[in-house]
Amino acid sequence: MNAPAIDSLDTLRQHIRAFAQARAWERFHTPKNLAMALSVEAAELLEPFQWLTAEQSQDLSPTQHEAVRQEIADVLIYLTQLADVLGIDLLEAAADKLDINARKYPADLAHGNATKYSERSDD
Repeated sequence: MNAPAIDSLDTLRQHIRAFAQARAWERFHTPKNLAMALSVEAAELLEPFQWLTAEQSQDLSPTQHEAVRQEIADVLIYLTQLADVLGIDLLEAAADKLDINARKYPADLAHGNATKYSERSDD
């Protein structure tokens, strides 16, 4: 079986919807269940990195890379499905959140520092 051609979030959403409909799974895909499934998949994304150093995590073996790739796909699928069920446009929501973050973390105050700028003491 060949993977479907997916070139946009809308196409992905349509394929996910069709996949669920073909299996009559819609009744199970409530926002609560999808949020829980998303959380499980996000946790599974941690597993390939569990005992790696920061440096090792940047140089994954092909097997590790594929495991991460698969888990990222699961996260994206559940996130897309949850957004679809709730009527949320993912790209619009992401753009809005980037705008909020740009105001919340101005580059001149947050640049090069992992500590939230509003929690730093002036040294």
